[in-house]
Amino acid sequence: MPTILCFGDSNTYGTKPMTDRDSQDRYGPDERWTGVLRRELGAGWTVIDEGLPGRTTVHDDPLEGAHKNGRRYLQACLESHRPLDAIVLMLGTNDLKTRFSLPPEDIADGVDELLKIIIAAEAGPAGKAPKLLVLSPPPLGKLGLLAGMFTGGTEKSRRLAPLYAAIAARHRAEFLDTGPVIRSSDIDGIHFDRDALEPLGEAVAARLKHMFR
Repeated sequence: MPTILCFGDSNTYGTKPMTDRDSQDRYGPDERWTGVLRRELGAGWTVIDEGLPGRTTVHDDPLEGAHKNGRRYLQACLESHRPLDAIVLMLGTNDLKTRFSLPPEDIADGVDELLKIIIAAEAGPAGKAPKLLVLSPPPLGKLGLLAGMFTGGTEKSRRLAPLYAAIAARHRAEFLDTGPVIRSSDIDGIHFDRDALEPLGEAVAARLKHMFR
């Protein structure tokens, strides 16, 4: 019975596109792309949602807190849920925030660091590394109320996919570019509209089934 950990940010958590900076609206468990993934994989698979709004790859957020740093929590998360058969990793959108001033290459290097932690943690069956599936987030959409927070992020986001692909190949991980599958909402440019959740969950499920053939 394969156990899959989905480690990500607000789009794994299920945050709805925001029309208000204080909005905390969240899709229901079965609506989220991870819920679609669970349904598509079917009986015999366990899917663990591990999404945190604002989570970065490896950077402490000076405004939202050091706990937003994915590297700080990843090791504990792996040990808490092991044995894990596969990790689905989708991070990098929050690294595009203006406050971090990161080039796309540095964002991809953050993903590289997380993959190193996963591989070294030996959190898979029999103390081996779990299978890895790296998702590059889709490019930012039309930025609304979050525009100031992501100034310059749109162009950077369009350059992430090939960088992520190269890092995934380096670690012999599977890679999925979500850009051709879905698009970010034009409500806030960051989160996913409801009609993006089905195709993303289905695409991830298809890739995982292929990985476990």
